[in-house]
Amino acid sequence: MPRYLVTGCAGFVGSTLVEALLADGCEVFGVDSFNDYYPRDLKEAAIAPAQSHPKFILTACDLAESLPEEALDGVDGIFHLAGRPGVRASWGASFRAYVHDNVLGTHRVVEQAASRGNRLVLASSSSVYGDALAHPTPEETVPAPVSPYGVTKLAAEQLAAAQHRNAALDFVGLRYFSLYGPRQRPDMAFSRIIAALVEETAFEVYGAGDQSRDFTYVGDAVAATVEAMRLAPSGAVYNVGAGSEATLREAIAAVEELSGVTVEVRYGEHAAGDVRRTLADTTKIRAELGWEPQVSLRAGLIAMLDAAGVPERATQPVPRAR
Repeated sequence: MPRYLVTGCAGFVGSTLVEALLADGCEVFGVDSFNDYYPRDLKEAAIAPAQSHPKFILTACDLAESLPEEALDGVDGIFHLAGRPGVRASWGASFRAYVHDNVLGTHRVVEQAASRGNRLVLASSSSVYGDALAHPTPEETVPAPVSPYGVTKLAAEQLAAAQHRNAALDFVGLRYFSLYGPRQRPDMAFSRIIAALVEETAFEVYGAGDQSRDFTYVGDAVAATVEAMRLAPSGAVYNVGAGSEATLREAIAAVEELSGVTVEVRYGEHAAGDVRRTLADTTKIRAELGWEPQVSLRAGLIAMLDAAGVPERATQPVPRAR
């Protein structure tokens, strides 16, 4: 069976990918820096089930500083999911950490993959498009990020593309659109909505709540990621999205309907770098890889509520003072 290196293996997407690869019988070497973006214990909990698996090895390391030789020995491919996430946190003095994790860390992985002839699947983001004019947005859209985070994700893509052109690096880029599901980072919208519901606290919306997203279930994104490693032509870049959209207000209403609880919502200022709308054109990945998203927004939210221990009630929300 194949052996893969997964960077960022303890993160939201990384731990879900590791689980899928192990279930398929693959050997997995995982690395993670356990950076300080959110609490380490959440990452340790996410990767804990894999650590008892005989075909999984975990090493903690900062990719910008080093990549252990044993992590690269005999691998059939590298899934590079490591990076510092978050649009709102990437401004100001924090930008240095984004350059360190997303640019310098990717630079080391890209160079190692190119020198060893490894196939590399690189996790990028719809943030590279910025406030795109075309919806749905195709891959040919000229990138125009509106946040420092988006700038670093585009830089990571370009580092891989440069090695592809100059050193024949076999790489595939994936632009994920608003992933959600169990293990979602605590700073992301759905996790915060459910936390507000469970803890009976207020959920703060940045703006009026009419911003819309192509909410994409993490299991669907992982399936696309595995198919990209298996089937994608070298140098290809794909959107990974559900191909449908919902506003934040609609998502809140869906959580309320499924749980039977009304969430207290407070509206604040629009956050810098927070785009108004995203919607993926997935024509290319459907045609070339045969990938199709399988999980509806409703089903994905049910999975998140179940993981949080919230019973599904599928009824009208109970009124609560706002």
